[in-house]
Amino acid sequence: MKKSISLKLTVFMIACALLLAACGASTPTPTNPTPETNTPETSTPENTPDNSGEPEAPTTVEITDVYGTVSVPVNPQVVVSLDNRTFETLADWGIELAAGPKAVMPEGLIYKTDDSVLDIGSHNDPNLEVIAAVNPDLVIVGQRFAGRYDEIKALVPDAVVINLNIDVSVDVQSPGDNLINGFIDYTLALGQIFDKNEEAAKLVADFETAMEKVHAAYNEEDTIMTLVVSGGNIRFSAPMSGRVWGPLYDIFGWTSSLFVDGASSDHQGDDISVEAIAQSNPDWIFVLDRDAMNASAEGFVPAHDIIANSPALANITAVTENQMVFAPNDTYTNESIQTFIKLFESLADAMTQ
Repeated sequence: MKKSISLKLTVFMIACALLLAACGASTPTPTNPTPETNTPETSTPENTPDNSGEPEAPTTVEITDVYGTVSVPVNPQVVVSLDNRTFETLADWGIELAAGPKAVMPEGLIYKTDDSVLDIGSHNDPNLEVIAAVNPDLVIVGQRFAGRYDEIKALVPDAVVINLNIDVSVDVQSPGDNLINGFIDYTLALGQIFDKNEEAAKLVADFETAMEKVHAAYNEEDTIMTLVVSGGNIRFSAPMSGRVWGPLYDIFGWTSSLFVDGASSDHQGDDISVEAIAQSNPDWIFVLDRDAMNASAEGFVPAHDIIANSPALANITAVTENQMVFAPNDTYTNESIQTFIKLFESLADAMTQ
């Protein structure tokens, strides 16, 4: 009897063991996977964050020219400039030119003697095909070449062409404002284009300071005569309009000693007799000597000598008091903001002595 009970007990225990094993086999696998180890991701150029904190430099900048807003590449690689008001500024900033009008560039300018800068010639008879040949990114038009804007734009349709002409003609109401704002706006625009913002800001500050000196120096009573001298001829530079002297009457409130009916804004000046100058008896004479840009040429006679040695002008106040100021020698072909800064400083210095 005991043997039977023992056998039954053994069978029961085996059955239980089998049942437990079967239950263990059917236990579901946990749904939560083993947590992943936070191994740092290998950095690649594509996924490496920029921790510099500095925004990327823009590749283009929007500037305003004669025709409106223009998108211009920053630091363009191939540049052509045809604007006499930009040459000295670009040269001082170390900007390379691919081509330019060497015939109307001032002596001493690096571009004039650099053989790598192709010559476009004079504005009177330019070889515009040279512009197309260099395949420019940017062409700067203005002043003598302003009227060829459409022609140039059609010639190089893939280039950005900007017109920085400053209108100081007889057709505008405020040539002085145009000159001031043109210099300031376009200098700052060039600074943006060529990443020379600090240099541009300094030029503008120097320009404004020099203007303030002239304002302070002029007593508002003295009369002014402005002249252009070339080839021994003395010509009248009329108030208000013109590339150099005319707008300065508007800016500084100068009183002209003489008014001529039908006077023009021609850069060569208008015909006038020395007797008319003498009769007006100006307190000051301001002179642009066109020939001074080639002072080494044979037969050159300085404008100062031509005026001082004129018998008809010998007794006028400006001559007897030696109250004459001459624009920088290269002004005729170098109409940059730097030239006007020098001119303003010369005027202020003379009128405060």
